[in-house]
Amino acid sequence: MRAGEVSEVSQDYLKAIWSAREWGGDPMTATELARRFGTTKANVTEVLKRLDELGLINRVPYRPPELTAAGETIAVSMVRRHRLIETFLVESLGYSWDEVHDEAESLEHAASDLLIDRIDAFLGHPGADPHGDPIPGPDGDVESHDSSLLLAEAGPGTHTVLRVSDADPEVLAVLAEVGLRPGATVEVVSGAGEGRSGPSGAGDSGPVELSVDGGATIEVESAAASAVYLA
Repeated sequence: MRAGEVSEVSQDYLKAIWSAREWGGDPMTATELARRFGTTKANVTEVLKRLDELGLINRVPYRPPELTAAGETIAVSMVRRHRLIETFLVESLGYSWDEVHDEAESLEHAASDLLIDRIDAFLGHPGADPHGDPIPGPDGDVESHDSSLLLAEAGPGTHTVLRVSDADPEVLAVLAEVGLRPGATVEVVSGAGEGRSGPSGAGDSGPVELSVDGGATIEVESAAASAVYLA
């Protein structure tokens, strides 16, 4: 079964279920899917039932849905479309990296496999999108980075920015302003909460002090630092 043979809603659900685990996150529950798509758990349950009947997920009561091989093939196909479109919008049409996510969410459903392959060739077969997320190949192969470290959790030391989450455009704009993009070298001076303890002795998740590409020391709030993945 190919992506074009299922509904756009099904495509979105399969992609969301797959993407939640890509960087070592927890699996998507029905509650989280409802929050992600702004709908009710009852509606999510109906969609999951259909996906189960189509053989695209394995659905077990009270457990997060798991993709079957067929479901993963469609999910990765949609991820490929999304990331290639984002890359095309930034590199060829002058979009900033905080503008492309919603555009790609719409365009990925309309694009044919042929168009996506042509975009891939036109861009020179890029390995990652503007946020550092790996672009799956036409055969579905995708690079894994399960061992990445969040900037918000990093201790003092030198790291390279591997990926920046595109979940919040406002955060992306802030990070772009200070140069925290994939490939940047980061020298962490003090990590979030380091040396700052609350009543329980735990860190208070304060700002991270760092320099980017040898520049002056700056502070990045913990919420923004939580969007930055380091190698």
